[in-house]
Amino acid sequence: MIENGLRDLYLRYIAALNAHEFGSMDEFLSEEVLLGGEPGTRDAVVEVLKGIVHAVPDIHWEIEEMIFDRDGIAVRLTNTGTPAKEWLGVRPSGASFKIVEYAIYRVRDGRFIHMTNLHDSAEMLRQLTT
Repeated sequence: MIENGLRDLYLRYIAALNAHEFGSMDEFLSEEVLLGGEPGTRDAVVEVLKGIVHAVPDIHWEIEEMIFDRDGIAVRLTNTGTPAKEWLGVRPSGASFKIVEYAIYRVRDGRFIHMTNLHDSAEMLRQLTT
């Protein structure tokens, strides 16, 4: 996939995430996906995403930077939200978070086959508990 195709794929993916359109994830995710190097499935990824939105209904992913290399995408995002339900062991208090996420994807046949994400979880927990 050339850079413009990868860019378009990722922009549509983030738009679907932000709209909570989980029924369209088969457009973006292969049936079998490596999640941080571990074998997984599209359904497993969708369940994780649904769980996040269930706990943080206003979660928003904002793209800050994208880099493309052949069949790979590297992204820096800002994630924001206010948990409405217990999440990551923290009861909702009305506190919001704003953290950085780094994500790396590999694409084959127009779908993600490898997804790795790194979040500043310690910073997020600090924001939610202070």
